[in-house]
Amino acid sequence: MKSEFINLTTENLASEHICCIIRSHKPHQGIDAKRQWLSARLNEGHVFRKLNEKATVFIEYAPLEKAWVPINGDNYYYIYCLWVSGAHKGKGYGKQLMEYCLNDAKENGKSGICMLGSKKQKAWLSDQLFAKSVGFEVVDTTDNGYELLALSFDGTTPVFAQNAKQEKIGSKELTVYYDMQCPYVIQSIDIIKKYCEENNIPASLIQIDTLQKAKALPCVFNNYGVFYQGKFETVNLLDIAYLKRILKKGEKK
Repeated sequence: MKSEFINLTTENLASEHICCIIRSHKPHQGIDAKRQWLSARLNEGHVFRKLNEKATVFIEYAPLEKAWVPINGDNYYYIYCLWVSGAHKGKGYGKQLMEYCLNDAKENGKSGICMLGSKKQKAWLSDQLFAKSVGFEVVDTTDNGYELLALSFDGTTPVFAQNAKQEKIGSKELTVYYDMQCPYVIQSIDIIKKYCEENNIPASLIQIDTLQKAKALPCVFNNYGVFYQGKFETVNLLDIAYLKRILKKGEKK
């Protein structure tokens, strides 16, 4: 018997748990920002489907044309997150969620589904080995190892926008592009801001607040992108240890 899942809607958004932050037992500063961001996206075809219990089991996807990522393609869905954690692993939930997305895409006449990946799995990206096991293939790449994975129904494929392959900016200071799609973003930005202020490190923390800005970014992006010394570093959210490694590496160049 299939487990009960629920989709977030404009009617239930305020009352339902957003399970990507359910691991936190304390008030989480990203919750309101996430809800606000979602409230503006749900009427655009954005889907957030989750296990109907207190668990980190969910999928989040949107029409690629409306997805806040610098990827171009016609009639695709883009998966931001597919996540199953803790004791809920190994129960087939990830497969059920992916099947829901695939069926949704086919019923709506989509050409396929895509997601961001990399040659080496990144901590803040969905499991690309699982995606490849159900038919996703690499259809585009960047010079620093990021991959665009797609499962095509009709032979067409999406591509990274050319600006996403620049991976360079004019500023040498620490620069972080971010949006509010992930509830952990605010926490990471606050950590970076505090550390840089205390250590007199110049930093630009740039919120992406429109679809147009997201599509024009100079790097791959799921909800976060980091540059230092003018070079793109990662889509992973930074903690202090990771930030120090990036700063140290940049000082050696």
